[in-house]
Amino acid sequence: MSDIAHEAPVAHHEEHESTGIDNRKLGMWIFLSSEFLFFGALITNYLLYSNRAGFEGIYPAAIYDIPFTSVSSFVLLMSSLTMVLAHNALSRGDQDGTRTWLFATAALGSVFLAGQVFEFTEFIVEYDMTLATNPAASAFYVLTGFHGTHVAIGVIMLLSLWGISRRQGSLSERHGMNLELVGLYWHFVDIIWIVIFTVVYLLSVPPG
Repeated sequence: MSDIAHEAPVAHHEEHESTGIDNRKLGMWIFLSSEFLFFGALITNYLLYSNRAGFEGIYPAAIYDIPFTSVSSFVLLMSSLTMVLAHNALSRGDQDGTRTWLFATAALGSVFLAGQVFEFTEFIVEYDMTLATNPAASAFYVLTGFHGTHVAIGVIMLLSLWGISRRQGSLSERHGMNLELVGLYWHFVDIIWIVIFTVVYLLSVPPG
């Protein structure tokens, strides 16, 4: 009995009974599905107002800097590649590589955020387009700002994993699942931006 009492607990992963998927991963997929719907509503809201004539003040589509935003978009998309490299490094047991690619992903996300802050500042200072200028401007700021908030949250999660890895010397199996979940979230953020960049920046035209 004493041997049984002192036997080390066997690690196991709780899985959803009907799907066989880890509960944490299933929860993340459900969360991301709801986020797709939410972003869909925000994009639809922007489309309803972006080309509607009759509003006072400048329209967002009239002042977009497409080359600048294209560079920012490329930076964010490259962060998906570094996220994949971080996951692959962890699967190989390469802890140094995992930390390097995690930090690179967070850095690229931060560069994208800096570009968004610069863009918002230019729109406000140079063109006097604020959240209250008109419904088109309001819809633009809410949509892109909400996405930027998601990117910022992702950067915080990435830096948290990077810090855990540095403090403990490696990421455990449990933290490996956390990295996979953060990776799912990060790829979601990138996919949503592809849609936003295409619909909001490339296809929008101010009303004539």
